[in-house]
Amino acid sequence: MACLSPSQLQKFQEDGFLVLEGFLSADECVAMQQRIGELVADMDVPIHCRIEFSTQEEEQLRSQGKKDYFLSSGDKIRFFFEKGVFDEKGNFLVPPEKSINKIGHALHAHDPVFRHVTHSPKVQALAKSLGLQMPVVVQSMYIFKQPHFGGEGELRTGHGVQQRQRVGAAAVSPHQDSTFLYTEPLGRVLGMWIALEDATLENGCLWFIPGSHTGGVSRRMVRAFAGLKLNTRFLGSEPVWDDSLFVPTPVQRGALILIHGEVVHKSEQNLSDRSRHAYTFHLMESLGTMWSPENWLQPTAELPFPPLYT
Repeated sequence: MACLSPSQLQKFQEDGFLVLEGFLSADECVAMQQRIGELVADMDVPIHCRIEFSTQEEEQLRSQGKKDYFLSSGDKIRFFFEKGVFDEKGNFLVPPEKSINKIGHALHAHDPVFRHVTHSPKVQALAKSLGLQMPVVVQSMYIFKQPHFGGEGELRTGHGVQQRQRVGAAAVSPHQDSTFLYTEPLGRVLGMWIALEDATLENGCLWFIPGSHTGGVSRRMVRAFAGLKLNTRFLGSEPVWDDSLFVPTPVQRGALILIHGEVVHKSEQNLSDRSRHAYTFHLMESLGTMWSPENWLQPTAELPFPPLYT
C-alpha cells in the first residue's frame, strides 16, 4: 500500500507537492500507453471540433472557451491538439498521433484501464493517508507532451507552399489548478500526476514554487455567457512569477507527483526527440466542500463526480 510516512506528509504540507518514485510498475505504465494508442488509432474528430489546446490566457478564451467541444468534455473522452498541426481548413499537417496535446476529461469514468488505475487500492490508500474522507474524482487527462520533430523549411501541401515550423509540445504557463477547479473552502483539490515515461529537463518535466500553495488563488476561469452561448472568462490575473523561484522536478517512469490545488507549477517546451506521457487526475474532498457553480467543469446527471473509495 502507498501510505505516506509522517515526514512525507509534512513535506507535502510545507511544499505543496511531493514526489513518490516507483508508484506504478513499468507494466502498469505500458498498459495505459497501449490503451491510449488504441484510442488514438480510433480517433475521429470532426474538423470543426479540432481545437488547439493552450494555457495562454488570451488563446484559451479565443479557442477553448468559445468551443462547445471543450466546455462539454467534462463527462466525455475528447481529443485536444498541439498548435500548428492543422492547415487553414483543419486538415492535419503532421501525423495525427503526433498532433495530440491531451485527451480528457473523463477517462477515469469511461475507460476500464484508466478507471482501474484511478480507483486502485494504492491510490485509495494514498488518499486515506492524506486524510481524505470522501474524495471524488472530478477530471482526468492523458498528456502527451509531444517531442520536437520536423525542421525549418517549406512544407508542400495541396494548397501550395507553407512554412514548416519546428513542432513540439508547447510550454505550460505557470498556473494553479484551482484557477480552473475552484472550491470553497480552498485547499480541497488534489492532483495526482503519474509519469508514464521519464520526465526530464529536456522533455519538459514539471517545475514548482515550493510553499506557493499558501497564498490563495490569484485568478479564476469562470463560466460566462456571450448572449445565449456559453463561454468562459478570467477573474483576476496571474502574477509575473520570478523564474528563480521554480524548482525542477525530473522523475522516472512510474513516479507519482502529488500536487496541491493552489501550488504554482509549470512545464517548459519539449524540444527533445522523446515524448513525456503522463496520466493525471484530480480529486476533491467532498465532505464540507462546495464545488463552484462557476467552474467550467460541472458534474452532470449522467456523470456525477464518482467517489474514489469503492
